[in-house]
Amino acid sequence: MKVNIVIPAFNDWEALLLLLEEVYAVCSQQEAQFKITVVNDCSTRALTSEITGWRRLPLQIIHLNRNVGHQRAIAIGITAVKYANDSDYILVMDADGEDKPSDIPQMIKGTLNNPGFIVFARRTKRYESFLFRFFYAIYKMVFRLLTGISIQFGNFCIMPLSSLKHVVNVSEIWNHFSGGIIKSRMKYTSIPLERGRRLAGESKMNFSALIIHGMSAVSVHIETVAVRLLLFSISMISLAIIGILTVSGIRLFTPFAIPGWASFLVLAFSIIIFQAFLISLFLVFVVLTYRTQKHFIPAKDYQDFIDTIETVNG
Repeated sequence: MKVNIVIPAFNDWEALLLLLEEVYAVCSQQEAQFKITVVNDCSTRALTSEITGWRRLPLQIIHLNRNVGHQRAIAIGITAVKYANDSDYILVMDADGEDKPSDIPQMIKGTLNNPGFIVFARRTKRYESFLFRFFYAIYKMVFRLLTGISIQFGNFCIMPLSSLKHVVNVSEIWNHFSGGIIKSRMKYTSIPLERGRRLAGESKMNFSALIIHGMSAVSVHIETVAVRLLLFSISMISLAIIGILTVSGIRLFTPFAIPGWASFLVLAFSIIIFQAFLISLFLVFVVLTYRTQKHFIPAKDYQDFIDTIETVNG
């Protein structure tokens, strides 16, 4: 059993070195053969000599020619591994240590117990600040409201090569890795695991990054979101029309009318109708544009972003 561990990284060399040591400590106790692929997302800091001189496990570093972000670095990394065709399973984990190396045996057990499935780590506990966890809970609630899907996992996963050949042809993973797999309707499952603590440095996932991450996840399901918002707009238009008819009936056929109130309410309901109509029109154009544009396919376009591939320890 050959497992390639894909780790995207951007300037996180202290945490990555500690992670590599923990990965080695865990993997050396397993029967599987392990290889590590680090995706250097065009970092502004040079790699440390400890990493370029690391020799405990086979290690290669994919250097990108521009910064593409965490999700896209994963897409490029797993596609490069797929076409290297030297692994049976691909395990994706972050460089900061929050995806715990000690959970690798459970991930392997999960994929062996679920042949052909992509296995994600479903987070049962997190260690971020209360404010971050609060906004993350809001993100999950909004995501479910807009898409009808509950998302309980991130990037930490393991997939067999048979699934990877389909994953790399899913254009949506370019914006959001796990969201793209959900959208693709491939077989996946999850196992409960606690999220670890960062090994070194500070997290780059601030409030702005969380919003961008959330928008990327929602964009994967843009058609579903558009349909739900369109139905909401139609409901608002219907309620506004009922409101106008009700106000008109009270004004014309009952003695309860107050001077001026009917005109004010009719104007307010008319504004709601106008705004809902504009939202509906905008959603139609968004969906039509999305359907007609050419999508990025990692399997076809990933090489455009690779500068060099460095073999540190083959």
